[in-house]
Amino acid sequence: MTEKLPRTNSALRPLYFFAGCVLLAAGIIGYFVPLMPGTVFLILAAGCFARSSRRLENWLLTHPRLGPSVIAWRTNGAIPRKAKIIAIVSMAVSFAIILFVHPSLAAIWISGGLLAASAVFVGTRPGVPAPPPSS
Repeated sequence: MTEKLPRTNSALRPLYFFAGCVLLAAGIIGYFVPLMPGTVFLILAAGCFARSSRRLENWLLTHPRLGPSVIAWRTNGAIPRKAKIIAIVSMAVSFAIILFVHPSLAAIWISGGLLAASAVFVGTRPGVPAPPPSS
């Protein structure tokens, strides 16, 4: 590819690369660990790789298992239905745990408000069917 990287300070490229690798690892782990979102980390990893390594960005986007959700987000801000359900259920479980530990009323309102806003954002994104499993 002869396409240039987005305008990024050359001193920051190694940091973007490192962050992309960490986020990629977190995204892959998220596919195996219940209640941990993988897609968000993959989207962030692709953004970091876009500023540091076109080769790794291309690998991520063309990966048959990891790429479709990142491409769906980049194309039209879509989140796969399965990921939306997992994310919203995870937020509800998180709020239940917060209530269980009896924090202050302010902590309940702040965390509840942030989780509710996040759930509304995720819930209102366009849905796409989950990619078919690789054979």
